[in-house]
Amino acid sequence: MRSTNGGFKSPFDITTCARPNILKLQPYRCARDDYEDNGTNVLLDANELCFNPAVLADLGVLRLNRYPDPSLRNTHDHTAKTLGPEHLMVGSGSDEVISSLTLCFCRPGRDKMLICPPSYGMYGVSACVNDVGVVHVPLDADNGFRLRPEAVNEALYSNPSIKIVYICSPGNPTAACIAKEDIQRVLEHPTWNGVVVIDEAYIDFASDGSSLAEWVLEFQNLVVMQTLSKAWGLAGIRVGAAFTSAPIAKLLNSLKAPYNISSPSSALACAALRPGNLAIIKESRRKIMQQRDRILQELPKIPGIGAFRGGIDANFVLVEILDKPRDSGGRPSNKVALALYNLLAEGKGIVVRFRGKEFGCRGCLRVTVGTPNEVDKLLEGIKAVLGELLDQGVDQVKDKLGGA
Repeated sequence: MRSTNGGFKSPFDITTCARPNILKLQPYRCARDDYEDNGTNVLLDANELCFNPAVLADLGVLRLNRYPDPSLRNTHDHTAKTLGPEHLMVGSGSDEVISSLTLCFCRPGRDKMLICPPSYGMYGVSACVNDVGVVHVPLDADNGFRLRPEAVNEALYSNPSIKIVYICSPGNPTAACIAKEDIQRVLEHPTWNGVVVIDEAYIDFASDGSSLAEWVLEFQNLVVMQTLSKAWGLAGIRVGAAFTSAPIAKLLNSLKAPYNISSPSSALACAALRPGNLAIIKESRRKIMQQRDRILQELPKIPGIGAFRGGIDANFVLVEILDKPRDSGGRPSNKVALALYNLLAEGKGIVVRFRGKEFGCRGCLRVTVGTPNEVDKLLEGIKAVLGELLDQGVDQVKDKLGGA
């Protein structure tokens, strides 16, 4: 791949790409924007209760009676890359970032976003809620779910109302990182005035160097989303981030609610991102990868299991469920996959995800990697239930179990 952005003149112009009303927006400001809560200030600015609530007295160290730091300042050092606070927006999970991007760049009833199925469903939800059209340019399902940059760029040539391109890397449900050179070809579109968003929710499970967060320093129209919900194990605190150019970050931060990250979430996020905890994250990743490799090795030994689709860059796999054993000519089957999905949950207490209705995913289940004990139960459960489905037929097994 050639050097990133070497000599490329981007057509991106935030003054004409963003919605005019957003460009005019004056962000809500509070005294804490000027004077942060450093633990010693006398804070008489926000009409808060001056005592900790009695029910949470034992958690007083979190200062739950105070509003959180609006900028979540203490997490700016979570990366060793040369990204500063001016390149960051912190949201209540990546879903808030998605919503903010749509509000910022897409005019209801006029503009569109481009997504590459199969992909994360919230992009389309945000589009629907905001009356924004969606253009679909599917991934190449026959080639490892690769991005098709020529098709994406052609859509951008023919439809200038597209303001956002969403690319999920590693993909969900594909578990495959998108090739950097393919993303670069979209970023270097010679005429399109819009924003490319890379969703890196699962990037911590990919190989080192896979993240494109530092590329926001080279491409003014790039946004890279990350989250603490996956590899960091903190889905419950709802903290996500967008790395982007300073002008876009300024707009996103102007748009968000003034106290969008709660004090408990802020405290937990800051604790998780301390250098001493990085070793714990790396060890958890190693254990997950070990069990992922075990699934990749053991699951195909079960009759009726087909090919793994996509890649292995996440903490889950996408696998085909066949209508009969592979050596007997079995083909991917939504009917068998859906029955297996239901019977695993209702009969074995094992919940996976049916993805057979997604583009290029006929007969597929998405299986998250669990603990060694959970993987034991998964393999035993699939072997027993799928074996019964193939031996007796889907309808007969469902009837026997009460129409599950």
